[in-house]
Amino acid sequence: MDVSQLTLEAIYSGWRNYQGLLVTALAPLTAEQLALQSASHLRSIEEIATHIIGARARWFAPPLGDGSKPLDAYRRWDRRGEPVRNVAEIVQGLQFTLAYLHNAIARWTLDDWQQTMPGEGSHEPAVITRQWAIWHLIEHDLHHGGEISLTLGMHKLSPPDL
Repeated sequence: MDVSQLTLEAIYSGWRNYQGLLVTALAPLTAEQLALQSASHLRSIEEIATHIIGARARWFAPPLGDGSKPLDAYRRWDRRGEPVRNVAEIVQGLQFTLAYLHNAIARWTLDDWQQTMPGEGSHEPAVITRQWAIWHLIEHDLHHGGEISLTLGMHKLSPPDL
């Protein structure tokens, strides 16, 4: 295994570990605790978690992914009008989407990694690479996992043990 492969494995292993810590913190929560917010104008813990899930599923729709029907089921989890998810659904959604992403990445060829797509909006680069998209998902998970951690701590609940 060369240095690049070792580096990627360390990054993906860290991502899986981070999610494991997040899942461990979320798993014992009640419906009332999932509804907690750090401020009335901010998302609840449930809304933040379903946003992580929905974003993962949307990024891995075409052109990054294969348009998997099981993954497609998660694309709208954070949209208005969607049902409130219970903790078992959230844990399953986090686990399924991350496993799907990691399995898809493992199948990508060098040609797949070379593909680019146009960015949309001011928050994305003009040309998106798969490398950028993967980093964006990692930073997205870290950012919103931090929100969950802060909200749990504010309400004297155990945050992820980072």
